[in-house]
Amino acid sequence: MSALPPALMPASTPDPGPPAEPVFAEPWQAQAFALAVELHRRGLFTWREWADALAAEIAAGGAAAASDADAASAPVQGDGAAAGVYYGQWLAALEKLVIAKGAGRGDELERTRRGWQRAAARTMHGEPIELRAVDLDPEARPPAAADAGRGGGLR
Repeated sequence: MSALPPALMPASTPDPGPPAEPVFAEPWQAQAFALAVELHRRGLFTWREWADALAAEIAAGGAAAASDADAASAPVQGDGAAAGVYYGQWLAALEKLVIAKGAGRGDELERTRRGWQRAAARTMHGEPIELRAVDLDPEARPPAAADAGRGGGLR
């Protein structure tokens, strides 16, 4: 009796199909997940290093990136942690690993975090948040404002 070619062999487990519930409660959670995968793909860290960093963050109970509102409204993961808290820990571990590997600095990450907070605060609900240079450096004036202050303007 001859064996079937591998392509014709039945799958050992059936495809479960799409998940019954969303995998991520918020878009930022999917983006944090994708960022970790991409940084690993680019060789910034190994999966062992990532697992160790995430485990340490979870063990420490860190969730600096997750707000109380996000954690309170998020669905519960299988391990009992709210999705917002879990992905807050995910993001905190990722930031620490990026800093430890020299791919970013803590002050740069904090400046960017504050910039996104400023951008979100000026954005109408339901509109996309756009990060502008002034969000990252609120002391700098946009060129039009600087020109207007000197009697300039459009030329």
